[in-house]
Amino acid sequence: MKPGQFSYHAPKTLDEAVTILGTVAGADGRVIAGGQSLVPAMALRLAQPAHLVDINGIAGLDRVFTDGGELVIGACARHAAFERPVIAGPLGILLAAVVQHIAHYPIRTRGTFCGSIAHADPASEWCLVAATLGARMVARSTRGSRSIVEPGFFQGMMATALEPDEMLVETRLPLLAADARCGFNEFNRRAGDFAIAMALATYRLDNNGRIIEPHVGVGAVEGSPRRIAEAEAALAGQQPGTAAFAAAAEAAALAVEPIEENAELAGYKRDVVRAVVGRALEMAEKSQ
Repeated sequence: MKPGQFSYHAPKTLDEAVTILGTVAGADGRVIAGGQSLVPAMALRLAQPAHLVDINGIAGLDRVFTDGGELVIGACARHAAFERPVIAGPLGILLAAVVQHIAHYPIRTRGTFCGSIAHADPASEWCLVAATLGARMVARSTRGSRSIVEPGFFQGMMATALEPDEMLVETRLPLLAADARCGFNEFNRRAGDFAIAMALATYRLDNNGRIIEPHVGVGAVEGSPRRIAEAEAALAGQQPGTAAFAAAAEAAALAVEPIEENAELAGYKRDVVRAVVGRALEMAEKSQ
């Protein structure tokens, strides 16, 4: 099939893009940057926007830089920008590990970090990163700018707190402490396929070698990725190792409410969650 008819807009400044979006949002106007999700949906007539606002011609939107205690990722920063650590330290290493699981390299050269966040696919690796680390999304419209902190941005499958006339201009990830330990694990049928389940874990150790500041997130299982408080509680104050990791993995498996799709029953999804959380924690232990 071929996409339906649409009007194409190519703004050269952010102000121009926001103004156009404010005008066409009511007619199902969409922002396009990488287009790796939107264009296939349009080709299948699953999405039929009347207007496309192409932001690729706006200078500076592909920047990735640090600002205070945050890593700022612009709206046109491609997945491939993270193939090597964009900053020194645990966060740069973590992002470089996660990006290897996103589709295939040709897609990573075009798709964007912020586009993935705005699309809010439950199986998006970047959405899991944002949910687990507590990202701050900056949206802009003709009414001005606002920050939306996660949790609160993702609101279900393919749904976010963005208003139709708002453009996601940047995602801000909090920098991880130099001694943070990080692990990511994803299970799918073939490399490049959508994940069946994935987990991200970070923590630090106190002076007695016990876990502090644990973050455990699970994605591709429920309508949105999220932190699993029960798993984090099972880790807090414990010595890292098999017993603590198994308890956290079990807590995560019991806490999730899987979406049953195709032949993947809820029990199977919980089994996979148990496995990926345990493996993510094992990888975190080895990361220092």
